[in-house]
Amino acid sequence: MNLIIDTGNSGTKLAILSENRKVSSERIENLSEQILSEFCSNYHVGKIIISSVTNIPPFLSAFAASRGAILHVLSFRSKLPFSINYQTPETLGTDRIAAVAGAYELYQGSKILVIDAGTAITYDILIDKKYEGGNISPGIDMRFRALNTFTGRLPLVGRSDVFTSPGINTSDAIIAGVITGVVYEINEYIRTFEEKHNGLKVIITGGDGLYLKERISESFNYLPDIVTDGLNYILEYNAK
Repeated sequence: MNLIIDTGNSGTKLAILSENRKVSSERIENLSEQILSEFCSNYHVGKIIISSVTNIPPFLSAFAASRGAILHVLSFRSKLPFSINYQTPETLGTDRIAAVAGAYELYQGSKILVIDAGTAITYDILIDKKYEGGNISPGIDMRFRALNTFTGRLPLVGRSDVFTSPGINTSDAIIAGVITGVVYEINEYIRTFEEKHNGLKVIITGGDGLYLKERISESFNYLPDIVTDGLNYILEYNAK
């Protein structure tokens, strides 16, 4: 069985996969050796992969060795089924690499746009087995916090399913500005890339993907596990 560890800016996702099928998953705030041991206690883990936008836990190598498991730390140097056309590959988030890998496995031979709506919103493009780069913009919560932090009187508000647009009060004005702004942004990215790349496959994922998916009018596929699937794919690809 494979252990997948995906550490992002707001927490860690753990998953156990057996023959490409997810048999267990959990989301935690802080990864520890005890939590990892408990999560894996009922499974024989043979291979482990970690993608982390922060630091690699110092206990992970010993954890893998104690179980006789192969450990793969994902980086731009990992063996991938596509090339990376990026001037600073060492700064490319491994979660972005994993998401593109998951999309590649699912849509081999297709032109792909992956939109990961998390702490930040990333837009990554894969054309002809080449990762051509992507864009990064602030995520929903970051936009709410920025309006409160960098102004003198705007309150800190959060997302809501009910608000006026145009806003008829300050809270609604902020919510409408942030939410509709993100929706317009994503719709326009999809439309623009589809004009350039006929037959483009568009994937939306990330922590805010579920909230956004009913609001996006352009065509896309909502795949919340694409990063996990991509990590598993890369793990098996490197084990060959």
